[in-house]
Amino acid sequence: MKRILSLTVATLVAGALVNSSIAEKPAAAKAETVVGIAAGNKDFSTLVAAVKAAGLVDTLSGNGPFTVVAPTNDAFAKLPKGTVEDLLKPENKAKLAAILTYHVVAGKVLAADVKTGKVKTVQGGELDVKVADGGVTVDGAKVVKTDIIGTNGVIHVIDGVVLPK
Repeated sequence: MKRILSLTVATLVAGALVNSSIAEKPAAAKAETVVGIAAGNKDFSTLVAAVKAAGLVDTLSGNGPFTVVAPTNDAFAKLPKGTVEDLLKPENKAKLAAILTYHVVAGKVLAADVKTGKVKTVQGGELDVKVADGGVTVDGAKVVKTDIIGTNGVIHVIDGVVLPK
């Protein structure tokens, strides 16, 4: 399972998945959890607000390890108008939590081992991972940055929000 969500070394070397809009912290920065990393990056402010609204901060700040395929603010903006606002309402907490945990895989999956296939999410569904043409997609969302390492896991950035079947 750990091999499914990571990328081939050749893909990384080719640099096909680097997205310069996702700033990395300096190497000297304090080690943080995946939630701490996301909270410190303005490109993940919608994701962080959703994690808070779903009550998942403590869970995703725990020991893990977790692999998170993290949508950016731009990815959330691709959803139909009003979707994010509706999901952030208290009455939709369970639905939001299901969507967010669909973006999480148990275990620390680095980018060196990805293979095409299905991988089980914390939500219980399966992500469809495809490696083709020097790139990787997860349920059709393109992986645009990989291996943002936290103390309790890793983040891979995607350009869309993936939804459970």
